[in-house]
Amino acid sequence: MDVLLRTRQLDLSIGNTQVCQGLDIEIKAGQRWAILGRNGVGKTTLLHCLAGFKPQSHSSIYYRDTPLALESLGDLAKIRGLLPQHQEDNFPSTVLDTALTGRHPHIKPWQWESETDKQHARDALAKMELSDFEQRSIDQLSGGERQRLAIATLLTQNPDVMLLDEPTNHLDIQHQIASLQLLQNLALEQQKALLMTLHDMNLAQRFCSHALLLFGQGEVMSGTVDTMLNSDNLSRLYHYPIHTIDAEQGPVFLAS
Repeated sequence: MDVLLRTRQLDLSIGNTQVCQGLDIEIKAGQRWAILGRNGVGKTTLLHCLAGFKPQSHSSIYYRDTPLALESLGDLAKIRGLLPQHQEDNFPSTVLDTALTGRHPHIKPWQWESETDKQHARDALAKMELSDFEQRSIDQLSGGERQRLAIATLLTQNPDVMLLDEPTNHLDIQHQIASLQLLQNLALEQQKALLMTLHDMNLAQRFCSHALLLFGQGEVMSGTVDTMLNSDNLSRLYHYPIHTIDAEQGPVFLAS
């Protein structure tokens, strides 16, 4: 499998918080990674760093074999896409027009979106069950509908590496499972890489192949979910007793 994203001796801190120190990971095509850790440990900061928003770290991050420092913004936007934790809608827009912003890295400056671009957006909206919302104003959407639109916009962008900050935010259980199943299938079928912050360790167990655990003070552990997600590691990670129940679908983690 191709390595789509790697870090080499990545040091990252925010304020007085050391997020990671000497981080070496390789994220390959088809893999789905979860970033897990307590609130404030730096999960979002790490995701944004990998997206390219901390220039001082660019020499430690590689997309395929190219250092992030050498990637142009235009090329980077075609390679990686970021789903933020919160959506900021500064201007009125329709659902379709918002999804179409995902095509902007693929069109030339001052060029209008083509019918092919619009079809990409409509296909993504259909996958997120938003086809009937095309002309609705985004300020009329519920929190869950707006989150599904954000995922549809990322699907419209169609990058090789998808960085998702709490993709299940605002979603009910049905749409949590459906969205993660869709993203998992996309990674496997189209050989994309996913890296997502999650609060639910059971969703990580079910839909991810690998986990990156942030313990704080720069300590990290990474590996397959089978080796990383267990009672000992999770109890230490969350500073709270976590128990494992063996179920037919696999292990289930419960807080005592």
